[in-house]
Amino acid sequence: MFALKDYQDKGLAALDGFFYKLRTIGLDAAWRAFAPLQEKNGRRWQANYDPAALGEVPAVCVRIPTGGGKTFLAAHAVAHAGKTLRDTAAPVALWLVPSDAIRSQTLAALSTPRNPCREALTQHFGERVRVCALDDLPTVGPQEVGSSAVIIVATIQSFNVKDKTIRTVYSFDEALAPHFQGLTPQQENRLGKVTEADIAAQPYLTAADLGRVKASLANWLTLHQPIVVVDEAHNNRTEQAFRTLRELHPACVIELTATPMPDSNVIFHVGAQALANEEMIKLPIVLMEHKTGWKDAVRDAILTRDRLEGLASKEGDYIRPVLLFQAEDVNGEANVDALLTHLTSAEGEKLDRRQIAIATGEQKELDGIPLAEPTCPIRYVITVKALKEGWDCPFAYVLCSLQDMKSGKDVEQLLGRVLRMPYARARQQPEMGKAYAHVVSMATARAADALVDRLVNNMGFERYEAQAAIQPAQTVFPLLDDGTQRPLLPVESVIPLPVTPTQTIPDSLRNNIEIRPTSTGATVIVRGELTAEVEDFLLAGIKPGKQHQAVQDAIERERARQDAQLAPASRGVQFAPLPQLCLLWDGELQPVERRVLAELGEFDLFAEAVSLPGFTVTESGTAWEIDVDGDRVVYDTAESGQLHLNEVKAHADEHDLVRTLDRACRQVDIGQAALLKWLLALVHHLIGDRGISLTALVRSKYLLAEAVRREIDRRRQVAIKGGFQKALPGFSTAPMLAESVGGWRHAFTFRPNQYPARPPFYAGRFRFKKHYYPVIHDLREKRADGTPAEEFVCARAIDTHPAVKHWVRNVERDERFSFWLPTATDYFYPDFVAELNDGRVLVVEYKGAHLLNAETDEKEQIGRQWAASSGGKCLFLLAVANDNGRDVATQIADKISTIAG
Repeated sequence: MFALKDYQDKGLAALDGFFYKLRTIGLDAAWRAFAPLQEKNGRRWQANYDPAALGEVPAVCVRIPTGGGKTFLAAHAVAHAGKTLRDTAAPVALWLVPSDAIRSQTLAALSTPRNPCREALTQHFGERVRVCALDDLPTVGPQEVGSSAVIIVATIQSFNVKDKTIRTVYSFDEALAPHFQGLTPQQENRLGKVTEADIAAQPYLTAADLGRVKASLANWLTLHQPIVVVDEAHNNRTEQAFRTLRELHPACVIELTATPMPDSNVIFHVGAQALANEEMIKLPIVLMEHKTGWKDAVRDAILTRDRLEGLASKEGDYIRPVLLFQAEDVNGEANVDALLTHLTSAEGEKLDRRQIAIATGEQKELDGIPLAEPTCPIRYVITVKALKEGWDCPFAYVLCSLQDMKSGKDVEQLLGRVLRMPYARARQQPEMGKAYAHVVSMATARAADALVDRLVNNMGFERYEAQAAIQPAQTVFPLLDDGTQRPLLPVESVIPLPVTPTQTIPDSLRNNIEIRPTSTGATVIVRGELTAEVEDFLLAGIKPGKQHQAVQDAIERERARQDAQLAPASRGVQFAPLPQLCLLWDGELQPVERRVLAELGEFDLFAEAVSLPGFTVTESGTAWEIDVDGDRVVYDTAESGQLHLNEVKAHADEHDLVRTLDRACRQVDIGQAALLKWLLALVHHLIGDRGISLTALVRSKYLLAEAVRREIDRRRQVAIKGGFQKALPGFSTAPMLAESVGGWRHAFTFRPNQYPARPPFYAGRFRFKKHYYPVIHDLREKRADGTPAEEFVCARAIDTHPAVKHWVRNVERDERFSFWLPTATDYFYPDFVAELNDGRVLVVEYKGAHLLNAETDEKEQIGRQWAASSGGKCLFLLAVANDNGRDVATQIADKISTIAG
């Protein structure tokens, strides 16, 4: 079964947390609790929830770049939202897509056995799930609703009409009539009624039907308040689409897109680097620009593909690299016919015509072709515009675009095809982990810049990710003194200005700046680094406003390009390994991880008396209330006619409830037999000792499961704390034999292409020179009052110290790609990690004076023990704003100099 990637797990956790808090503290407060921070020009803020489009309907957006598995994530999200928001394991979902082609693809993905998307549904619902198109909805019987999940896949165009008498989805359908029997007055009020226009449009309706609830597809959906999934949501954000969704009274709307609109409520955002970390996409994109004609581009693209096929034979998985040609339109020199002739003729490339497929509006040679099968001969695909929507072939490795990269259409769609990683697994041959693009040269813009713009504007990349993702094949990499390679700075940066500068170029910049007047202002050519002094010169004389911002944005784009090339990680420089704390466990030295500490602390659910103190159920008057650790969910029982249902005998028995809880609360470190035994004892306790009826527990089983998971986590944490205190004296960095990597048995290393930075990224005026990666995670230059932020001051002191080779802003709560040390309660992620020129490593945790507490003392203790056991190879510093008159820079300098190896 295809497992969720880490970023997909985090996306689901964000949705779960938001929907859970939505029920306990309301929409605005839930949004404030989970909405990500944003930052621009040093200003940091949290966007307000925008209710304008859908009113009171909770609508949030998950932003994932192209190739991130949005459909797979959405399949899981339906089940999660059903339980968290709707208290049901059999939700109704409406899955909206932008086109019929995507609709067919989605239906197939959700219905076909062994497809990862279908497996995701099966994981949650078993076989009790119906996936159907709108036209098939009448085949769903009333008995299936509530016992099976029902997912309807449709296009938004199926609903977007002003005259509802002309669209089938709003038409009366007698086959749906059984679903509308026994409605409550509250339900009837939400549903559309038969009108005179309906009677005129549908002859079998009579005057007696006037005002009757219309048995239509739209009303069926409204009745069941579906979870709405909107795929490629940026294509559907029109007033008509919003009106349509509001009228369906959905429980929630979950949008998924790589490029959300400004008014989208983005609850979770992941960058392209996270996809690369999880081996979902190929990066970088090796770009070769051809200036001598399209035939040379074709030749070199074929040679690239041939070389890759040779490398593919060394892979454990079957891969047959495919080359995508984007030909010019019929009026272009390199049109489909000309390209095909060149590829197959004796004077051209002499390719076998059977290895070539043409995919255009007139020729559909890819239809029905199993590209992933070893027997398939296709190695080349020719297209002009976008390939058929939904076409997916991870074997696509090379893009050869013969169109102008600046104005050519659909380039990003084709580029997205070559980014997907075969089998979503790392390749054994490094070249097989990259994508390749051959493009014809342009006179008006650099091909790399054009590709970067496509990645940012249309594929969901951050600007810095896009800059780092494009690797020109002909870049010159001179060797540095340390033996590593470093690309030359771009010869020049081009900054357009809306006005011609009148100020004199300072003497210090005279060799770096050239001004070329234009009809709309001026173009400034900057040679070398875009320093703060250069920025001040360029912005002088431009009034604050849109023009000022446009120039500032242009400067930042060029800086991102420079940073992407100059960062040590981009140059392939290796970061020194950092030893992990270990302890002797079962005769072996093991890293001090949670599971080891839990075992050492003898984690046992029965170590404490069976209880669930944070869970209560109360029913009185017209209110039924569930409380989970202070989070209260209140149901209005009078509105639904369900007064005092907790007193009615449940159809499920205790063992049914325990099995449900077992599925919802399984833990990797608890055997199923032990968990079932504890859950059964817990249910007996809640019924017998707490007086909560079985019916009440069954009705609140998903909230009960949340309370159970929290209680299990609490009990595990007690064991971890005990294990930590027991093992602390024996913690060591465990030096190993000299031939081991870095001299350590267990070590963590920052990898050049695996930095889990999350926005907001550093965007201050000070230019850091030594950060290992092109971007800096969550660092702000100034506080709200305009004074330097304390952590920025610490980072600047590290960056400017002459003994520092390079450093990393460590990312918290990402144990796979960040450095951590164990504590009694959790992993501790120090703020900064630096490698020194003499080979030692320095770890710095910064704390403001107001944050010093017992937890800080514990971190300092474990950090000092880590450093002390390293034989002088590691340094640890707990830095504070003022240490007996020493500022942060002095503390760092003293730590480096006084314990020099």
